[in-house]
Amino acid sequence: MASSHSLFRGLSVATLTGAMALGIGGTASAADLPASMTWTSYDVGSAGYAEASAIADAFGREYGTRVRIQPSGSAIGRLQPVVMGRAEVGFLATETWFAAEGIYDYAARRWGPQDLRAAGGRPASFGVFTARDANITSLEELKGVRMAFVAGNPSVNVKCEAFLEFAGMTIDDVDAIMFPTYGAAMSSVAEGQADASCTTTTPSQVYELEQSPRGIRWLEVPPDDEEGWARLNEIAPFFAPFEETVGAGISEDNPVNILAYRYPLLVMRADMDEDTVYAFTKAMHETFDMYKDATAVMHRWNMEQAGTPATDVPFHEGAIRYLREAGIWTEEHDAWNEARLARLNALLEAWPKAIDEAAGKSDDEFAEIWERHRQEALDSL
Repeated sequence: MASSHSLFRGLSVATLTGAMALGIGGTASAADLPASMTWTSYDVGSAGYAEASAIADAFGREYGTRVRIQPSGSAIGRLQPVVMGRAEVGFLATETWFAAEGIYDYAARRWGPQDLRAAGGRPASFGVFTARDANITSLEELKGVRMAFVAGNPSVNVKCEAFLEFAGMTIDDVDAIMFPTYGAAMSSVAEGQADASCTTTTPSQVYELEQSPRGIRWLEVPPDDEEGWARLNEIAPFFAPFEETVGAGISEDNPVNILAYRYPLLVMRADMDEDTVYAFTKAMHETFDMYKDATAVMHRWNMEQAGTPATDVPFHEGAIRYLREAGIWTEEHDAWNEARLARLNALLEAWPKAIDEAAGKSDDEFAEIWERHRQEALDSL
């Protein structure tokens, strides 16, 4: 469990309309939401913050719920309030996976695997892009190629490695070049310092590559390649196939099969009240028409997309109850959720064993002990 010290100083926004002040603008019984909620998100100006704000505004106008959004530029800063019960919901990204797995920052003794759940999340596409003049036409052809990674950025790098795993490779099979910043890595292909990297489909650097003499190509991730997806899901089971129609070199007439993770992902503690999560999920669904046009991608919050696996953590029972009633949740989704729960529970059970074995030992020794217990837990599944 994380330290109880707050990591930020209450930067927030309150969504409170005149209709709320008058006690009108939707009946409370429509979703039985709390009178007030606190959500965390990425920094002001981020997509996550903008989307959380639009949804908060809809909740305020429809149900009279006052939402305080607490932004943070750090993963710990976004997750800590949720873990400590100071925020009900986090609009998070891949840090959710890291926290549930007890890896990277969350492998420290004060953290460990976190018992988290989701109520859904917007699909956000991610793909491997190459310079068209490099003549790389498939993931398998990345072997030996100069591929750009971002130093100290596991959120990006773990996704890049998942593509290699899909093709039966690891980072050792490419000429991995570490760049000091995300911007430098993404620009490296257009500048001729690398031939491939991976990112979302809309950063400015990929549009610059599209317009450059090198040109751009996105490498397909075939949705029907069962063996490839099985390999990918071994290291990143939060991905799902996705046909993207928006981005550099991509359009409705020229779509690309890549994959999607969830950002923002709606994250809460496993022990959050089931009825509250049910009400929250229901409100997300009922107010969709009020916020779906707030940004270019808000339409992907349709719960037929956002309320289904795969996600970084299992779905909360309250969310499942509503999604099942709404005809969205299926038996196939149940099977996915049970498998994801089994993995998370195995890690939660392994953590105290590692802590006990490492009593009195150094942090370096603890890291080795935890990695061994963690791998044994995963091998047992």
